Amino acid sequence: MARTIAWLGALFGLAAGTAPAQDALLSRAEASRFEETSRYEDVTRFFGELQKRSPLVRITNFGTSHEGRALPLVILADPPVAQPREAAASGKPIVFIMANIHAGEVEGKEAVQHFARRVATGDLRPLLGKLVVLLAPIYNADGNERISMNNRPSQNGPTGGVGTRENAQGLDLNRDYIKLESPEARALIRLFSRWDPHLTVDLHTTDGSYHGYHLTYSVPLNPATEPRLATFHRGTMMPAIGHAMLDRHGLRTYFYGNFTRSLPAEGSKLREWRAFTHQPRIGQNYVGLRNRLTILSEAYVHLDFKRRVEVTERFVEEICRFAAANADAVRRVTREADEATLREAASPAPFRVGIEHEMKPLPQPVDILVGEVTRVKNPQSGRDMIAMVEDKFVKERMLDYGLFEATRSEPAARAYLVAAGPDTRAAVGKLHAHGIVVEELTAPVTAEVEQFVVTVIKRAPRPFQGHREVQLAGSFKTEKLAFPAGTVVVRTAQPLGRLAACLLEPASDDGLVTWNFLDAVLEVGKAAPVSKLMREQVLPTRTIPPTDER
Repeated sequence: MARTIAWLGALFGLAAGTAPAQDALLSRAEASRFEETSRYEDVTRFFGELQKRSPLVRITNFGTSHEGRALPLVILADPPVAQPREAAASGKPIVFIMANIHAGEVEGKEAVQHFARRVATGDLRPLLGKLVVLLAPIYNADGNERISMNNRPSQNGPTGGVGTRENAQGLDLNRDYIKLESPEARALIRLFSRWDPHLTVDLHTTDGSYHGYHLTYSVPLNPATEPRLATFHRGTMMPAIGHAMLDRHGLRTYFYGNFTRSLPAEGSKLREWRAFTHQPRIGQNYVGLRNRLTILSEAYVHLDFKRRVEVTERFVEEICRFAAANADAVRRVTREADEATLREAASPAPFRVGIEHEMKPLPQPVDILVGEVTRVKNPQSGRDMIAMVEDKFVKERMLDYGLFEATRSEPAARAYLVAAGPDTRAAVGKLHAHGIVVEELTAPVTAEVEQFVVTVIKRAPRPFQGHREVQLAGSFKTEKLAFPAGTVVVRTAQPLGRLAACLLEPASDDGLVTWNFLDAVLEVGKAAPVSKLMREQVLPTRTIPPTDER
């Protein structure tokens, strides 16, 4: 109760000593001196008040959580916009920043409030001359309301506790980009389809290794990502943002990773810095397969809460500064990624989809900062928190396994043909949910196709996110087959063609087969229900609207 009274007093300018100006608009983190993080009502109140203070702020909802909470979307633009078509007509890059996908990782939620205040009413307002900015400040709204000091107890604040990693269904929303089983994820993909942001920023907190960076980051890691995006991310965007973070703010940043040890043949132990995964079930890999730029932000968990909020806000600021200064390049590289996907899908040498992958190091070892930590008491719980000793670190030369390569891949089809029927309806529904254009044959067709004959169906021994993942082994054979009217057709000559191929390739390591959506029609010795049309052929089709309930 005492903390609540103090928080209210600070909020309304009544606290003694360090009371803010009477009209100050503070986040709950600021008002509680960073002992607490914002609840759902705090976030909606903050942005409601910000809208009253600035004509550049529009607020809408992009969906509803599992427990029925509206998911707010804040739109910052000058002149103001309220609809996707208005944002597109502005000709400005659209930058989408999402926070709180894991509701125990809370500094992004606070940082976007502080950032929005500066954009709408302060020093960052000039950014809106070049950008339209969208904010989803509290994506995992239900997990946020489960605040407890038992969640992430070793995290260095806020001392009053944080929410849960999972949503109210017990699902990790950052593992739900393929299967789309949460209402939150389905709403997010609808947002992507409607607003089509050029750049998405996803705000997190680290777990794991004791490194010497204030913040680490990642970009799309799936090798099927259009190469122009990878080149722009690694060759242009991230170096510029990293330099700005250090030169302007004195903050150390690098690509996300964790320390591991290997045992080479000569017997000496060497440490390695390894990235996470290439799988599109993870947000930054998924967005990359939609031909869009994306950055995953990971504030260092052992910085104190106030400092993590500050570092995250600075990172968002520098990302937006870069996007504003390079607006033409941001629009161009995403447009060219779409054009290249359409062109390659219709060529004799289509893009390829990885089936098996392995990590590979950068060409040369790099200096990685190894940090130092200490333990401090949480004054509210009495438990130890692990705290960064901020300026104590050493450089250690090691291999940076920051890339993935496909050790086995398949060429994308010009079109994937899926047998229609109740056993494939859920899979087709997922394609629609991703925004992929889906058609059906309006007349029978005979075509030469490649069929994947299954020799092994490997099911994971334990469930993950409610599924026992499936991987297929087998081989392709070429056959001339008759396909009846009603057969589902998914062409890869569409902007989401890379994503469609990853979802539909039978042996994909993170597609519709993986997540059990085709289990009913998989059988050893028989062809998978997805055929690949590899040559140009006229197909009589009609588009199936997403609302089709057949």
